[in-house]
Amino acid sequence: MNALAQRFKSAREMKGLSLQELSDLLDKSISKQGLHKYETGEVVPDHGMIKNIATVLELKPDYFYREHVTNIDYDKVSYRKLADLSKKEQHRIIEITRDVLDRYLELENTTGKSIYLSNPLSDFSIKSYEDVEMAAKYLREIWELGSGPIYNVLELLEGKGFKIIEFSSDDSIDGISAWIQDKIPVIGLNLRRRVDLTRYRFTTLHELAHLLLNIEEYPVKDQEKFCNYFAGAMLLPKHAIEVELGLKRKRISLQELVSIKKQYGISVQAIVYRLKDLRVITQTSYANFFRYMSANNMRKDESKLGKYGGEEEVLRFDHLLGQALIEERISVSKAAALKNLPLNLFRKEFILG
Repeated sequence: MNALAQRFKSAREMKGLSLQELSDLLDKSISKQGLHKYETGEVVPDHGMIKNIATVLELKPDYFYREHVTNIDYDKVSYRKLADLSKKEQHRIIEITRDVLDRYLELENTTGKSIYLSNPLSDFSIKSYEDVEMAAKYLREIWELGSGPIYNVLELLEGKGFKIIEFSSDDSIDGISAWIQDKIPVIGLNLRRRVDLTRYRFTTLHELAHLLLNIEEYPVKDQEKFCNYFAGAMLLPKHAIEVELGLKRKRISLQELVSIKKQYGISVQAIVYRLKDLRVITQTSYANFFRYMSANNMRKDESKLGKYGGEEEVLRFDHLLGQALIEERISVSKAAALKNLPLNLFRKEFILG
């Protein structure tokens, strides 16, 4: 498949359209069979047809003339959570990921700020939750995080070389992750889950665990448990629990839990799970807490128990884009294309004066 043909298929799948649906949007000026020939490279469309398709798909025509930088093999990408989605939705999310990565890597190459990461936990053997605890502690140490709160998880991971891609999908998915070309770690987050920042942060670190921990040999259910444990250990280290609460408590007040939630950006429920796992509280206390949460309809929404007021923003791409513009490494029109915005809207949102 040539680059133009691949781009046609990617563009259609990014919009979640079938060949017939795209044909309908084009007022049947071309059949689905004709579109299929474009996507297989059997036929090359003229410029007028490319312009029409670009308009319908809300893309600039030059999108179709760029080669993919990011080579994603559908069969090898370990997007575990996509399995519950339709094939159309799976491909839509993967193509959105590919498109963002293409633009991101091109911008990094332009600015000379490419980051390629080797797994800092590659030598850790995970046999137990204690091993996961040690892995989280080690990662905090080498990243010089101490045992305090992580104030911006997304910014932290971007600075380490992780590509954070936000997309919108249905509520059946929180996050996804994969290594691309064995050197680019990608974490995708469902923007519909951003309403609860504690959950968003937890999901991000859960997906980080999937990227870094050597747990592929375990059943999926066990992998998920290990990753949840890792996320809790990263957000609320054992030493922080010792300082804030002590390592052995008969009872803990709701006010204490809410205070830790607001300070460390971790949900009250995740805190209680963590206290149970570390045996700070008894199984009885743990069960009593969740009975209370269920009785008050707070298992799915604990917003009544305080709100984490921190910030979680994906900033690095815009920072690099601003640098490339001010240093005149790229034109304004090129910057708009990399940001995937119409030129007039890009000028309005990003250009001062």
